[in-house]
Amino acid sequence: MTPEYIISLSQETMLLVLYVSGPVLLVTLVVGLLVSIFQAVTQIHEMTLTFIPKILAVAALMLLLLPWMMQRMVDFTVQLISSIPSIIG
Repeated sequence: MTPEYIISLSQETMLLVLYVSGPVLLVTLVVGLLVSIFQAVTQIHEMTLTFIPKILAVAALMLLLLPWMMQRMVDFTVQLISSIPSIIG
């Protein structure tokens, strides 16, 4: 196992994390921003108002993107497991 392989594997892992978590974090950010603007305009500062839309948006997004996310993670895992013989030998 060379340092180049470890660096490459680390880069691939970080990119996978960004690809899988990025859409969820982006949707959460946008929904949170919209709720904050709504609260500022209407001067309604209810704490539960910030959580419910975020939860619903993330749940809807997960229903849409879960097959894609799982396929990305399965592909990475298969690639990692299939590279074990070349690492050892």
